[in-house]
Amino acid sequence: MHTEYEVRVLEIDIDQVLSRLESIGAVKEWDLLQRRYVYDFIPKVSGKWIRLRTNGNKTTLTIKNLVSSEIDGTQELEIEVNDFERCNLILKELGYEAKGYQENRRIQYTLNGVEIDIDSWPHIPTYLEIEGSSEQIVYDVLEKLGFQKDDCTTRDVDGIYLDYGYDLSNIYELKLEEERK
Repeated sequence: MHTEYEVRVLEIDIDQVLSRLESIGAVKEWDLLQRRYVYDFIPKVSGKWIRLRTNGNKTTLTIKNLVSSEIDGTQELEIEVNDFERCNLILKELGYEAKGYQENRRIQYTLNGVEIDIDSWPHIPTYLEIEGSSEQIVYDVLEKLGFQKDDCTTRDVDGIYLDYGYDLSNIYELKLEEERK
C-alpha cells in the first residue's frame, strides 16, 4: 500500500480556481464523468473498503484504508483493470455486493507531479482536491493557488457529505443530473 497525501478546499469558486491553475502553469489533463462502485470488505472492516472506478479512459480497482484523518491518513493499493462492468461482475461472483454507486465530474490538472482536481458531486458544492507525493508538495501547490492550510480539510468524501447532512451509508446511488440529459 502507498500513502496518499491529499487535502480538499470546500466550496470553491470554480472560475477563480481555473484562472489560478492557468496562471501558475498547471496542465489540464482531462474533464470527465467518473463512475464508481464501492464495496465493504467481507467481513466488514471499519475504515477499509474497495472502490472500482472509471472515467471512461482508465478503470482502477482500489483497496482504500483510512488510518487517520490527517493529510497522510489514507493508504491505497490500486491496480488498473480494463473493463468496469466485467470487474464488477467478478467482484459479485466473489461475494462482494456494491454498497453504493456514485458519479462525479472531475476536471484534473497536474503541476510538477501533483494532481489538482476540481470535483463536482451531487447535492454538495464543488471542491478542490490536491494530491501529491509529500505533505510539503501538497501545501506548496495549495499556497500557489492562493489558499492556506486553514482553508483546507482532510475529510474524505463520506465525511464531506456528512458535513452537509448526507449519510452515504444510507444512499445507494449518487448520480449527476447534468450527465444524464
